[in-house]
Amino acid sequence: MAQDFEITFIERDDRAARFVARGVTPAIANGVRRSILADVPTFSIDTVRFIENSSVMFDEMIGLRLGLIPLTTPPGEFEAGDTVTLALDAEGPAKAYSGDLKSSDELVVPADESIPIIDLKEGQRIELEADAVLGRGKEHAKHQGGVAVGYRHLQRTSYVEDRGEFDEPEPQIVRGVIEEGAAEHAADDDVTDGDLVLTASFGHDLTTRYPDAVVDVVDAPGAVVFHVETDGSFSVTELVEQAIRSLGDRAAELQTKLTI
Repeated sequence: MAQDFEITFIERDDRAARFVARGVTPAIANGVRRSILADVPTFSIDTVRFIENSSVMFDEMIGLRLGLIPLTTPPGEFEAGDTVTLALDAEGPAKAYSGDLKSSDELVVPADESIPIIDLKEGQRIELEADAVLGRGKEHAKHQGGVAVGYRHLQRTSYVEDRGEFDEPEPQIVRGVIEEGAAEHAADDDVTDGDLVLTASFGHDLTTRYPDAVVDVVDAPGAVVFHVETDGSFSVTELVEQAIRSLGDRAAELQTKLTI
């Protein structure tokens, strides 16, 4: 894991990102993906104590809903197994949302305030306390901070030949990101070879981007495109950094054991 990687972000906000990683093998890329899903700890409600529940929903159903609410998890502030208590006290007629949960620690709160918990009718009331535990995705899926994590080889276009004047080309569909390798034949004049281009910008059809040329598509060596989305427990950057750090720690531990 001492190898240096080159990372280029193509799209990024707090909860979703698409980036190109160079200098990685498929094995390392898959290790990062698995680490994102299994190794990065997040808080999730694990135990619920009902003080009153006069709603139409069983305690177990409400508990299941609470367990699916993402909670913010500041990196490095807690250790695995730590517990934070949240409370809910609501009376109808009203809808109880995730934002109505009150936390004993201001660092651990619902990542979204608008997730519905229950619709209370006149005279109905719910009061409860819930313990959120810091756990990992390999222990339970509710602790997976990455809700969508995938990667594919970065594809590079290359010029083959001019298209015949009377040719009727079949659509040539690619998805995700391409590395420009036939810039002088692209319909977009403001590009150079080596640019990273989102396929959505030309409708995913290469015949639209290169109307007068036949192009080939090959995998760029040692480069993959990651797409990562989080549930709001932390930002994409925090999620990926923690996953890579975890993978590096486990590799170092394995190396130590092999050299003893």
